[in-house]
Amino acid sequence: MKETAKLEIAKIGYELPPLPYAYEALQPVLDVETMHLHHDKHHQAYLTNLLAALDKHPQLKEKAPQDLLRELAAIPEDIRTAVRNHGGGHVHHSIFWTMMKPGGGGPPAGKIADILGEFGGFEAFKTKFNEAGLKHFGSGWVWLVRTPAGKYEIVTTPNQDSPFSQGQYPILVNDVWEHAYYLRYQNRRADYLQAWWGVVNWDEINRRISTIG
Repeated sequence: MKETAKLEIAKIGYELPPLPYAYEALQPVLDVETMHLHHDKHHQAYLTNLLAALDKHPQLKEKAPQDLLRELAAIPEDIRTAVRNHGGGHVHHSIFWTMMKPGGGGPPAGKIADILGEFGGFEAFKTKFNEAGLKHFGSGWVWLVRTPAGKYEIVTTPNQDSPFSQGQYPILVNDVWEHAYYLRYQNRRADYLQAWWGVVNWDEINRRISTIG
């Protein structure tokens, strides 16, 4: 097993992970009510539905959730859609909570700063990342991933489709489902995308980079 998988298994299991900060800690970027609804209701529902699907094939619980997404084509057909949707929702949210921290934001340092240099620097990257998130139609996610070829790319995925299923490794992600921002920002997704950088957790992003060398 690769070291990346070992580290991920330690972080993502079949329980609802507690937020690594208080519900109010990301204000004013994200409000308390949004955080409660997003974590306690939306994320919990994905996990509950994933577990219900896996009860039909309980041996699959021996695998880490993200490995189910990596091996989606091998998942029994009767639960494959549920694993893609609800497994994706559980895994993606489990990563997303770690992307943020109180007092976050500011210019990046460490390996991520070098990677963003490939996009023209942090400000250029932020513009491209936000544009990708803004142009994404409907619900989904915007990511910085490392591809199987070892390149770093900005990609978007619809609904709960996962970069893991494409052999990509997520480095940075923002949630562009409306439930992530609508209570505070209404239909102003651009404002949410811009404000989100004020809580980004560069330490966690650098940790994720370190797991792939």
